[in-house]
Amino acid sequence: MAYYLGIDGGGSKTHALLGDEHGNVLGKGRSGNGNHQTGARQAAASIRAASCAALEEAGLQLGEISHAYLGLAGADRKTDYDILHPIIRSIGFTEYTISGDPMIGLRAGTNRSYGVALICGTGTNAAGRSREGRHYQCGGFDYMYGDFGGGGALNIEVFRTVLRAWDGREAPTLLTEPLLKLLGYTRVEDMFDDFLDHGKSVPLDAARLLFPAAAEDDAAALAILHRQGVELGKAAAAVIHRLGMKSDVFDVVLAGSLLTRGDQGWIRAPIEQAVHSAAPDASVVTLATEPVVGALWSAMESGGITITDDIYKKMRGFQDFDAIPITTGQE
Repeated sequence: MAYYLGIDGGGSKTHALLGDEHGNVLGKGRSGNGNHQTGARQAAASIRAASCAALEEAGLQLGEISHAYLGLAGADRKTDYDILHPIIRSIGFTEYTISGDPMIGLRAGTNRSYGVALICGTGTNAAGRSREGRHYQCGGFDYMYGDFGGGGALNIEVFRTVLRAWDGREAPTLLTEPLLKLLGYTRVEDMFDDFLDHGKSVPLDAARLLFPAAAEDDAAALAILHRQGVELGKAAAAVIHRLGMKSDVFDVVLAGSLLTRGDQGWIRAPIEQAVHSAAPDASVVTLATEPVVGALWSAMESGGITITDDIYKKMRGFQDFDAIPITTGQE
């Protein structure tokens, strides 16, 4: 029996999924930040901890894994791979592949070997693979380098929107009271002074306040979410054009918590408009399973396994990670 391991390392979590050649899930693991760009030692500890948890549940040793596929946030350039390969080898991996996290989201969301993936979680990213196997990534490097949004930026948008409404530069917003409650203040002035005086950071959870406010037609929340959709649509169109996919039939897979949990079309609608303008026969689909499933399928394919309809049926829709305790590793 051959065994395979898929790993999804994101900015706030790392998932590991271990299965056999028939698509039976044997082990799962969950840990913290797996993005080396925000802490290489922490990322190494998280990848190790999630992998060990999956191996322990399956009753296997790392040396018994035929192939591991790691889809890692921050695996963008040669500089990143020069850091990541020593990290992964130090954990004990020998037969493995590293890619950026958009590619495992893409693999989890489509039965085709090509397409486009859009990520909107802690950060944003867009990447695609053409029919011919060419790859292109657009973005994933933060606001200064052309990106907009993700939880690590929309949280700031929420905070500054509330401040601008308070100081009179913008109209009142329904974001104010939920943000004060989240941060533990009764007045915006107190929040402003405390953050400014002590250099505090806005938590990522603040971004999620946009969805209930948008559901109540708050203009500021709707505008922020619309801009997020427009920016992601531009990234998708850039990937489509760069890979020459405008006449192809393929899926654009939406992944990341801000696209799969909470959005009721505020972000998706502008994406669909941009995608259909760039490639009329493309379909926009929301990822319905954990991206780590795509990592496991990619590991299996790297080991020569064909993903059959039976394997798709067994694993499509896998969503068990929220119930798994978070395992912490030693940094």
